[in-house]
Amino acid sequence: MSQRPASGSSLSAARRSRELAGSVGGPTVDVLVVGLGATGAGAALDAAARGLSVVAVDAHDLAFGTSRWSSKLIHGGLRYLASGQLDVAHESAVERGTLMERTAPHLVRAQPFVLPLTPLVSRGQGALAWAGFRAGDALRVAARTARATLPAPRRLSAMETRHLAPALRTGGLRGGLLSWDGRLVDDARLVTAVARTAAAHGARVLTRVRALELTGTGARVRDELTGEEGEIRARAVINASGVWAGGLVDGIRIRPSRGTHLILRSDDLGPLPAGLHIPIPGETNRFVLVLPQGDGRVYVGLTDEPVDGAIPDVPEVPETDIGFLLDVLGSVLNLPVRRQDVVGAFAGLRPLLDTTPQDGPGATARTADISRRHAVLTSSEGVITVVGGKLTTYRRMAEDAVDAAVAARRLTAGPSPTASLPLVGAASPRTLDALNAPPHLIRRYGTEAPAVLALAEHDPRLGERVLPGHPVTAAELLWAVRHEGALDEADVLDRRTRIGLVPADRAAALETARDLLAEVTAQQG
Repeated sequence: MSQRPASGSSLSAARRSRELAGSVGGPTVDVLVVGLGATGAGAALDAAARGLSVVAVDAHDLAFGTSRWSSKLIHGGLRYLASGQLDVAHESAVERGTLMERTAPHLVRAQPFVLPLTPLVSRGQGALAWAGFRAGDALRVAARTARATLPAPRRLSAMETRHLAPALRTGGLRGGLLSWDGRLVDDARLVTAVARTAAAHGARVLTRVRALELTGTGARVRDELTGEEGEIRARAVINASGVWAGGLVDGIRIRPSRGTHLILRSDDLGPLPAGLHIPIPGETNRFVLVLPQGDGRVYVGLTDEPVDGAIPDVPEVPETDIGFLLDVLGSVLNLPVRRQDVVGAFAGLRPLLDTTPQDGPGATARTADISRRHAVLTSSEGVITVVGGKLTTYRRMAEDAVDAAVAARRLTAGPSPTASLPLVGAASPRTLDALNAPPHLIRRYGTEAPAVLALAEHDPRLGERVLPGHPVTAAELLWAVRHEGALDEADVLDRRTRIGLVPADRAAALETARDLLAEVTAQQG
């Protein structure tokens, strides 16, 4: 297997500088994409794969916003089926299968979940959940996802349930329900892979470039590293800036919903061969999820709370959310999880499209009840905005946005090829299993894992772990700078490796990251 990154996919500070200089004040491109979360990066890839010239910008970094704050799940649409959104449910199941079997099988794997049938779950509720899991499996069939990719749901005895979730309280446990869904090793890594694949198809992917003003023919932008301003001209402009979309285009009303997750140490919960679905008391179709990460951490989430006021760059986690999640978790565990056991927490803002009358009877509807359908809207000036949706369907959202841009501006382009276009690092499970690299590297880098590993052959220091007990090595930090567009220690720690999700771990790794960045900068200078 090659020990080089995919041809043309490497993102670096030098490439950014070169392509930024050629974009600002340069020739008109076919498509300008604003926002480099999953949908924006997906739109850049979709347009570039159709042969269009593309510039994609973000004021911060790849996956800086909502796309890095998810549950890391690729949902098959069960929740939307339960609420009657059949089209959304089917779309989710189809896109899940696309990711797991064709475009990103290295990043998306099957994740088992146990719903414990505790005394707090009535027999009626258990029967309803089982019917839901069976319906979810029917969605898998309709989406033509192979049984080998996602196993069938099944009932568990009390003994089997305790084996898969030893931390559960055993008193009154009747058994459990086992189901499967798609799960990302890391949502920010998916965005990085999409952006690099777009770059391999010729897209100019420019971080730290803020769009100050959008029109139907381009944008006024500012290089956030130098403060210099200029214009990027484009035949079509796609606004994929998520919860910030309304700040760039008039008439877009976003109703953000906060989803909060807690981070616990795996040692506090003991072994967890499967994740957990914990029913929220008083709710028929909402669960708290317990998600073992395989890196010594466990995520517990998530909430669905409306957010008013200005949109922050990084949402804060309120104590009320932490208390709520701990209470639900404590309802099923044998040992208590206390506030001091929470080593980190993160919150993301879902960019839900607000379609309720501002003063009408629906204005107070819960964000949990707002549809997860996405929308593609065209402003009076011709800017295409894509909002709503969810991480699972980012590819379809991107395709619809580019379709709208192609039609509105009469661009010469064929249909989207991205449903069958493998992302950087993708390969069949058989090929991935045959790679000569540690499993944790293969799950994060796919076919590029041997190239990451090879960095340590030239410098043994790069083979050392950045933190005791955490799998990330210094070689991964170097790879992030050389090939994944990381420009500073925040990019490396907070988005390329996710060490920074735990503040204490971030602080411990900060000096290593700074030293390595300084060394790379000196070599390039």
